[in-house]
Amino acid sequence: MDVNGLILLVQILDAGNLSEAARRLKMSRANVSYHLAQLERSVGQQLVRRTTRRVEPTEIGLKLYEHGRTVQNELHAARESVTTLGQQLQGRVRLSVPSGYGQVVMAPWLLDFKRRYPGIVLDVMFENRVEDLMRDEVDVAVRVLSEPPQNLVARELGHLRYVACASIDYAAAHGLPRTLDDLRTSPVITSSVIGRHLRLAAYLRDERHEVLLEPTLISENFLFLHQAVQAGLGVGLLPDYLVQEDVRRGVIVTSLDEWRLSIFGSRLHLLYMPNRHHTRAMATFIEAMLACARSEAVGGEHDHGPSNDPPGDLGPAR
Repeated sequence: MDVNGLILLVQILDAGNLSEAARRLKMSRANVSYHLAQLERSVGQQLVRRTTRRVEPTEIGLKLYEHGRTVQNELHAARESVTTLGQQLQGRVRLSVPSGYGQVVMAPWLLDFKRRYPGIVLDVMFENRVEDLMRDEVDVAVRVLSEPPQNLVARELGHLRYVACASIDYAAAHGLPRTLDDLRTSPVITSSVIGRHLRLAAYLRDERHEVLLEPTLISENFLFLHQAVQAGLGVGLLPDYLVQEDVRRGVIVTSLDEWRLSIFGSRLHLLYMPNRHHTRAMATFIEAMLACARSEAVGGEHDHGPSNDPPGDLGPAR
C-alpha cells in the first residue's frame, strides 16, 4: 500500500470533498479522483462514499484514515525536527477569536506572544462563528460555550460574567432596572440569536430564573454595543471585561449585581481538532494562551468561580 495514497485519503476526508482537497493539494479534481480510485483498487474495497456535498469514510476507510493520520503526523514531526534544528521556533498558527474578547482581553496576549516568537506567523481572525474548524482550516478557536462540541478538544480558559449596565447620564435620566422584570421594559442593548427570542438566564444563589427580552439594539460586535452603552442609548447586557474600566472611572454604572447573568454561557474554551498534527508552533501557542488565562484568573479579572449554566444555555460564541 502506497504511503502517499494513505496521506491523500487523509487530505480528502479532512477537506470534506474532492474539490476542496484538490484546492488544498494544488491538484486537479480529476487527478485527486484518479489517485483515490487507485488506492481503492489496491485495497480492494470502497474507502469513501460520495454525497452531493461531502465524502464520508466507509468502515475500512475510517481505519485507514486513522493509520494515515498517524503516518502524516510522524512525517510532519520528522520534517519539522530537521528543518528547525538549531533555529528559532517557526511555523504558522491560524486562530479564530471572538471580536470582543479577542480585541479587549486577548490582543495583549497575542502581541506578547509575537514578540517572544517572531518566527511564528499568527493568522488571527476576529469573528464569532466557526462552525467547522476542519472546513475553515482553523488551527485554534476561542469561544464562549456552556458545553463544548464533543468532536473537539476543549481546554477551559476561564469564566465570563455578564452585567446589566448603563451610562451615568442614562441612569440619571431614566433610572436603572432594579428587578429582572424591569429589563422587559428597558431599551436593552446586547447580542442575540437571529430568529430567536433573547433568553437571559439569571442565577441568585441556587435559584435559576429566565427572562425573555426584546433588545432595542442588537449586534454581534460587542465593541459597538459598548459604544452604544457609553452613548446613553439604553441598558447593556455585556461581558464584564468590556465595562470594567468605565465602571472604575464612574462613567458607567451597573445594576442587578446580586444576580449572575448569562446569555450565551459563561465558560471560555480554547478549541482544536483532536486528530490534527500539532506543530511545535501550535503546541507552544496553545500552552502560552493557557498560561495567560491562568495568570488572568489569578488576578481575578474574569474568573468568577464554577458555572452552574445548564447544558441548554448554548448560543453563538462571542
